[in-house]
Amino acid sequence: MQVPDKVMPVFLKKVVGLLPAKPPAWLLVNTLNQLLRKQILLADMSLLAGRCFRIVVTDLGLNLCFSATEKHFVMGDAAAMVDLCLSANTADFMKMLLRQEDPDTLFFNRKLKIEGDTELGLVVKNSLDSIDWSTIPVMKSLVGQ
Repeated sequence: MQVPDKVMPVFLKKVVGLLPAKPPAWLLVNTLNQLLRKQILLADMSLLAGRCFRIVVTDLGLNLCFSATEKHFVMGDAAAMVDLCLSANTADFMKMLLRQEDPDTLFFNRKLKIEGDTELGLVVKNSLDSIDWSTIPVMKSLVGQ
């Protein structure tokens, strides 16, 4: 299944902007921790510990803030300074996760914005690249394997 080059409707961004940011950030943190526990996400947590991250889904107006300890990911403070911020629209994040587009290609085509510590960005990119999505039933059905 190819992800279409669509941007979410503006009204959806307005609706999402009215909602609290914590539930989607909580979902992201818990998903990352599940992937760590099941050894699907092979992240070297010592390289991420003490760092603050922000994921911005531009067409939805979502700002997901989180940080890392030596053992797991935790909810972050939206007002805190972040070490790394990744911004893209929904379709481009999905393409990256489904490996339909390489993060480098998205970056050079100005579809993925990376701000902050570039070395940390490379660590995060490599950690995401290490995930075997075929081991996750929901993602397996999306990928079509």
